[in-house]
Amino acid sequence: MDLPMFPLGMVVFPHQVVGLCVFEERYQAMLNDLVDGLFGTCLISRGSEIGGGEERTSVGTVVQILDSRQVANGQTLLMVEGTSCVEVSRWLDDAPYPRATVRPRADDGEVDLSLLSYAESAVRSLRALQSEVHTDVCLRRDCEMDADPLVRSWQLCSLTPMSVLDQFAMMNIANVNDRLRMLAEVCCERYGDYQRLLALDAPTRFVP
Repeated sequence: MDLPMFPLGMVVFPHQVVGLCVFEERYQAMLNDLVDGLFGTCLISRGSEIGGGEERTSVGTVVQILDSRQVANGQTLLMVEGTSCVEVSRWLDDAPYPRATVRPRADDGEVDLSLLSYAESAVRSLRALQSEVHTDVCLRRDCEMDADPLVRSWQLCSLTPMSVLDQFAMMNIANVNDRLRMLAEVCCERYGDYQRLLALDAPTRFVP
């Protein structure tokens, strides 16, 4: 199917809710043309979000608009939720806005519930430690999770503090259990990073 595309400097996972600010005329035109509130996002691998000419990755997410508000200077604030993962078969003409022919990418395998539980514990532990390092950032520790194991696995990806490169690597993994294993590995690496940051900060943090 052909889909309007909104390339971003960030990864949006399926079942993740994010806010977007639309201010370029081409994307305002895209919003005006939407019938069902669906469009695609993908990561910009090189270049800028503004002005066009950027290089784009071939794996992305279909998002659904949940809410839309017009603000000053003609900008539009969107609240969107990722619905599914897609692969770009080919890019179409960018006029008047980016478009692509995409095909759905299904998740491979059945969720290993013990692996899901392990990954969730790792994510929650990491977020708890992150809140000690970044005391100026308010993090929810009691995040509500969906009962569906597959949806829950994607939600865990969106809750994990990681680099954009790791996010995209996660998106590229079609097998859900392989993705959960990578998620647990990323959590272990980041946990060590935060422990080192806390240790470096300890002399000043605990001075009476």
